[in-house]
Amino acid sequence: MIFPKTNIEQKLANVRAKQLDETNWRSQVEAIFTRENQKDSRILDTLENGTPIEKNDFIFDYLDSNNIYHIDQIKKICIDYRLRFLASKYFKGKLPQEALSKIKDLEKTHNLELKGFKIIAPSKLFKLENADDPLLFAPMGNDYYYLIHKWGEDLHPFRKLMMWFFKSFENLIVLTFLVSVLLTFMIPQGLFSKENTSSEYVMIFFFMFKSVAAVVLFYGFALGKNFNTAIWNSKYFNA
Repeated sequence: MIFPKTNIEQKLANVRAKQLDETNWRSQVEAIFTRENQKDSRILDTLENGTPIEKNDFIFDYLDSNNIYHIDQIKKICIDYRLRFLASKYFKGKLPQEALSKIKDLEKTHNLELKGFKIIAPSKLFKLENADDPLLFAPMGNDYYYLIHKWGEDLHPFRKLMMWFFKSFENLIVLTFLVSVLLTFMIPQGLFSKENTSSEYVMIFFFMFKSVAAVVLFYGFALGKNFNTAIWNSKYFNA
């Protein structure tokens, strides 16, 4: 043939030769991996042991405005869905590699070392001290936070409805009332007397209400449970 075939491997080697010194390219690649591993180790150490700070000096022109949230917005979501917003050092789940990559990209873009990470997640994903869908944030100052990464599965579609009853004492009373009404109507007719009267239903309802309330109070005190408004930013299991 007049024209020789193209050896892609050789072309690839030529591109590498232009970018790296052929005499020590192996050591150059190893040095790059070492630097990246050191960055990962530093970030993981900050996530697991870092001390809280109020802000990171982001360059605002490089930020995605859709990822900026105020503490009041975070608080509302945590209360509605019974989630916690705590320092990353309390998080016991596994941080995905994609989150580390996004942190390194942000640090490179903004020329800083990010600190003060916080995470939104259900209580079971935190290592809480005694007294499904994590979101990783970094503080920006003035009670604003920048969303870095979200991972895991989405929350149950009815979680907000199920957790509504635990937002406050008043909401819990509503749940106790509804359960008591349901149990009252589940009592077979004629169980206590031959004729069913309204006064009998009222008496049964009050009995059921007191019984359900007693169970709820025992459960709450025994397990140290509290309302959503009290636990959303608490590091204590029984806050």
